[in-house]
Amino acid sequence: MIKTYKLYTGADGHSHVQTGTVAEGLFNQASSIRFQESPPHSFFDWHNAPAEQYVITLSGTLEFETRPGETFIVRPGEILIALDTTGTAHKWKLVDDQPWRRAYVAFDAGHEINFVPDGV
Repeated sequence: MIKTYKLYTGADGHSHVQTGTVAEGLFNQASSIRFQESPPHSFFDWHNAPAEQYVITLSGTLEFETRPGETFIVRPGEILIALDTTGTAHKWKLVDDQPWRRAYVAFDAGHEINFVPDGV
């Protein structure tokens, strides 16, 4: 199973994280895909996701943090599902010497996401 982190805006208006996986063999409708690279040691201060999207990490290891202080590490081959388009946001920083290469796969708001929470 592919390790996955879901970043979402809770009822309290803060970004929160939930860990899980994506189910294999399911097809999801994507509205766009784009690729981006950030150099080693990059960071991006507080921001919301610009759209609901899967972020597939190809290289680089990152630490994410939410305003309430939740932190998690995303490694190459893992997926972030960014749903926190509103609220108090999140930030990230690269914690290794590799560039962060990733693919953003956007989907329409309200679209069913492929996410299986841990423990289910």
